[in-house]
Amino acid sequence: MSSTTRGIYSNHEEKVRAFNEEAVSHMDALYRTALRTTRNDKDAEDLVQSTYLKAFKSFHQFKPGTNCKAWMFRIMTNLYINNYQKKARMPLNLSLDDMEDFYLYNQLALGTAGEKKSNVEEEFLSGILDSEVKSAIEKLPYEFKITVILADIEGFRYKEIADIIGCPIGTVRSRLSRGRKLLEKYLWNYAKKRDYVKENSK
Repeated sequence: MSSTTRGIYSNHEEKVRAFNEEAVSHMDALYRTALRTTRNDKDAEDLVQSTYLKAFKSFHQFKPGTNCKAWMFRIMTNLYINNYQKKARMPLNLSLDDMEDFYLYNQLALGTAGEKKSNVEEEFLSGILDSEVKSAIEKLPYEFKITVILADIEGFRYKEIADIIGCPIGTVRSRLSRGRKLLEKYLWNYAKKRDYVKENSK
């Protein structure tokens, strides 16, 4: 087994080359998430820079052939929680127990006229992220926001998200469900503006 296969590099140049090949391509995705999380250009840049510095120092721990993007996101998430969350996070003080599942679908079924789309929630949540949608995502409490971003924007699987944020898969499923419900509620007025739905005329 070679040194690079084990994640141990014979010299600095070899480590830099391997790091560039594995990690640099994920910078845009990391910055997008950092910006949505911190809501500030400077803080997002600092968070991504800190992530890459820590990742490079710890690169001997990365196993080649595994998911480097998920590994980088785990580092960034831990850095945010440790260094940024106290000043940046929104308090998790919302009660979602009384919010209906499939909020948007129920609104469509009960309060709209015209053709309904199949899988309307999925289609709606996977739409273009314009400024109003980005703003709605930013309103989510951190635990829900990071889970929605990782699942619905970055495309990570439940197991990968669980590894990134350090919680059981069941917690990921719960946070994603609640985050989507809350996001849909924020976006209901937006949906009407964009003619996704039309209210019945009286």
